[in-house]
Amino acid sequence: MLVRGWRRSWQRRSKLERIDLYSRLTISVIPWLFTLSWQLTPFKSDIRHAPLPIALGVALLLVNLTQCLLSNRNVESSYAHYLDVAVFPGKRQLPPLFLLLVNLGLLAALVGIDGVGDPGLLIMMLNAPIAFAITQSLLVPVRTFLIQSFAFTALSVVVLAVAGVRGGMLAGVVPTSLFGSLLVLISVRPSAWSLKVMWQAEDARDLQARLAVAEERLRFARDLHDVMGRNLAVIALKSELAVELAQRGRPEAVDQMVEVQRIARTSQQEVRDVVRGYREADLSTELAGARGVLSAAGIECEVTGESGDRLPGPVQSALGWVVREAATNVLRHGDPRRCTIRLNTSAGAAVLRVENDGVKSDGAENGAGGGAGVGAGPVPGGSGLAGLRERLRVLDGSLEACPAGSGLFRLTATIPLEPAAPLGAVVPAARGEEPATEKAPALQEEAR
Repeated sequence: MLVRGWRRSWQRRSKLERIDLYSRLTISVIPWLFTLSWQLTPFKSDIRHAPLPIALGVALLLVNLTQCLLSNRNVESSYAHYLDVAVFPGKRQLPPLFLLLVNLGLLAALVGIDGVGDPGLLIMMLNAPIAFAITQSLLVPVRTFLIQSFAFTALSVVVLAVAGVRGGMLAGVVPTSLFGSLLVLISVRPSAWSLKVMWQAEDARDLQARLAVAEERLRFARDLHDVMGRNLAVIALKSELAVELAQRGRPEAVDQMVEVQRIARTSQQEVRDVVRGYREADLSTELAGARGVLSAAGIECEVTGESGDRLPGPVQSALGWVVREAATNVLRHGDPRRCTIRLNTSAGAAVLRVENDGVKSDGAENGAGGGAGVGAGPVPGGSGLAGLRERLRVLDGSLEACPAGSGLFRLTATIPLEPAAPLGAVVPAARGEEPATEKAPALQEEAR
């Protein structure tokens, strides 16, 4: 159950969130890996098997393990500091710094009692700064980190020289200590920098999407203002004039109200045209958009079959909505790697199939369709399929969405190419649209 819970938690994360988590876990494991390998190895042959050297070696190991714990505790905060999400509390680096100095003092004590050989000293010196440097490399600029690394190396040389290290061995401490710090710098810093760039790109895409929505709202509002502004002003003026004429008993008031009625009908049709242009979906545009969006998300998208340019306008619009909804659900559900969109015209019907892999095993609603097949009840978490079925039902079409086996999900939309309903009939509204009523005589005349 625990493994299954971890798997579900992993699948619910976006790709960027997975990379972020993987990077943080890797950084957390590094100090433990080095400590358990480089600090335990000298116990076999380099640390002298005597009570005092062994005790110092164990104390040194415990200090390093404590440094690993503090490093893991600070990884989250240091990452947040580097990503400019939060400020790292500087006092949290004081205990790791103190343990680093204790580590150096224990090494000097081992050297002073001749309790460790030269290879063992170099290995433990290599591991000494790693746990502290992992956090520090994310908190300060690269130049400052390098200066601090050289300062620690110089301090190590002085302390070990006082403890009795001489000649080539003392010279070997310099590259060994610097290598440990530089190893952290070239592994941790680029990883954090890559994450920062990816999160900034993600934020930029979100901002671009919000700006696109805002721009479309402004366009729609502008079109409505252009259509309705002048006509409403004329209606208001003619209504006032009709009131004045009626109060005086003038027959011209009837003519003014007839003109008001004509302008109102014209405005109603113009508003319909604006809304229709706003809501209709173009099939070719939606196919190209779906392929571009899915490819940008790392999903291989293949569009095959006919282009759909010869299909009637209402059929193209309905299938365009199917493509849009299916592409949205492919992005939202499962972990797809490939998506295929096929459009065929045969036996007097247009058939659109959208098939994708990467469907989760815990429900059929996680594929391109986002729901069960035709005739199912309300779709959990949304009404995308319900709206599509309403649009297709107007054209006597049908929609099926079900698993296709082997982790595949298939959505099939079928629309006959014969007229679906006589002119003037009551047409049920699709999702998000106002019901179309045909009660008014003027609308019946327009329908005829």
